[in-house]
Amino acid sequence: MFDVVLLSLAEGQGGSDSCGSGCGGCNAVCATPRTPVLACADALREAGARVETVLAGSDQEIDAVLARFDGPARPDGLTWPDPESKLRLVVASATDGQLRAVVRRLVRRYAPPPSKRPDDLPAVRTVPDLPPLAILPLDPTHTGDLAAQLGLPRTPAAVAAAVLEGSVRRLDLLRNDGGSVTLDGALLGGSDDDGRAVPWRGRVEVDDALLTDGEEPVLACAVGNAAGYAEFDGLRLLADGDPTDGRVEVAVAVPIVVKQRFRKDTKIRIEVRRARGRAVSVLPREGDLQFLDDGVAGSTSRKRSWWTEPGAWAVYAG
Repeated sequence: MFDVVLLSLAEGQGGSDSCGSGCGGCNAVCATPRTPVLACADALREAGARVETVLAGSDQEIDAVLARFDGPARPDGLTWPDPESKLRLVVASATDGQLRAVVRRLVRRYAPPPSKRPDDLPAVRTVPDLPPLAILPLDPTHTGDLAAQLGLPRTPAAVAAAVLEGSVRRLDLLRNDGGSVTLDGALLGGSDDDGRAVPWRGRVEVDDALLTDGEEPVLACAVGNAAGYAEFDGLRLLADGDPTDGRVEVAVAVPIVVKQRFRKDTKIRIEVRRARGRAVSVLPREGDLQFLDDGVAGSTSRKRSWWTEPGAWAVYAG
C-alpha cells in the first residue's frame, strides 16, 4: 500500500508575486488542519494507506516534503525525481496560488542549470517529469479554480480514491523569466475603482507573431495555459485554454475607433487578437503593469516572458 503525504500551506502562503519565494510573507502562522484535510486523511487510512499530514509555513518546509520524492544519485550529480517512488502527494489548496507555490518549489528543486542540461531531458523542456500530485480543494463549492476546470475530484473521499486508484494526467506548465511558474494563466492590465479596464501600452509577441507594437492602447492581455482567464469583463479572450496542447494561447483586447459614414461622431469596437505558440513576451511601455497570475496579484515595469513546458507536471485524476 502507498505512503501518502497530505500537504497543507499556512494561511497567506502562495499569495504574493512580488518576491522570489512566493511564500506570501515570512510571518505566516500555521493553523490546525482544516476539515477537508482531516476527512481526506481518514479516507486514505480507511483504504489502507499510511498517511502523514504536514502543515508548511515556509518554502523550506515545502522543500523538506518534496525532497522525499528524489530519485537515486545520478552520475551527473543532478537532483532528479524518482519515477518509481511509492510515495504520493496530496496538496490541500485554498487558492490556485497555493497550488502554484508547491509546483514552483518542485521546479526549483528539479530544474537543472543550463550548463548541466542532461541528454535525457526532452528537447522541448527545461525540467523533467515532475512527480504527480492530487489537488484537494479546501472549498469544494468553488467552481472557478483549476481543479474544477480540469474536472478533477473535489470531495475528500473522491480525492483519496484518485490518489490510490486514479490515473495520472500530465499537463503543460508555463515557466517565466521572473523565476516563477503559471498553471492556469495570467491577465495583464489593471482596472479602476469601478472595475473598468484601464488602457495601457506594451509590446506583445507570441513566437514570431506581433499582437501589438506598444503604440496603441490595450484593455487586457490574457496569457492562457488553461481557461481561467478566457473571459474578461464579458469579453471572450481565449478560444480554448487547453493545458495539454503544448502551446500557450495569448489574446489582446484593443479598442478601435470606428468613424461612421455621413456622421461626425465615432464609436469604439473591441478587437481581440489571438495567437498560439511556444513562448510569449510582454514589454510594458509606460511604468508598472498590473497583472494577476494564477490569481496572485503583481506588477512589472520590465519585459516578462512565459514559455511552455509540455507535460511537465501531473495530477491524479478520478
